[in-house]
Amino acid sequence: MSKFGIILNGLIKENPTFVLVLGMCPTLAVTSSATNGLGMGLATTFVLIMSNLVISLIAGFIPDKVRIPSFIVVIAAFVTIVQLLMQAYLPALNDALGLFIPLIVVNCIVLGRAEAFACKNNAVDSILDGIGMGLGFTFALTLLGAIRELLGSGKVFNMTIFPEEYGTLVFVLAPGAFIVLGYLIAIVNRIRKV
Repeated sequence: MSKFGIILNGLIKENPTFVLVLGMCPTLAVTSSATNGLGMGLATTFVLIMSNLVISLIAGFIPDKVRIPSFIVVIAAFVTIVQLLMQAYLPALNDALGLFIPLIVVNCIVLGRAEAFACKNNAVDSILDGIGMGLGFTFALTLLGAIRELLGSGKVFNMTIFPEEYGTLVFVLAPGAFIVLGYLIAIVNRIRKV
């Protein structure tokens, strides 16, 4: 697979949210706004890129018995870095995302890519895989958040599109996440079959 193909794989062919249906906990919980979706996606992208890089470099030295715990320790280190940076520089976003930042450690997208790709490929390809999967996840969360925010409050990235009283509250609540995600997955499946 070409270098560009590795990136496109995460964006389109194996999009973590719309195709593989992974990482549903943060997808449904934090996408009440486009800003939250973008923030969670970029945080996960950083963790994916860095953990894929490190895991690809150390995979040959890790015994099989402790492979998964070793991967989790590497991932946890980068999640800690992200959380500390967000607490220092983006406290409002950190408060909005709350517990879901530390839960990146056990996000099946990150651990799955470490197990399925990073430990079997070189550093450059692993970084590209992290970029592709991370951007695919970021795109999905931002799109889901933007649609929910628009339909629920008439805003996107806090810019007013139409008056808030025309919004439908259900879309910024938990059921709205399921409704919008269901329609987006249906649209993606339809496009992929064409």
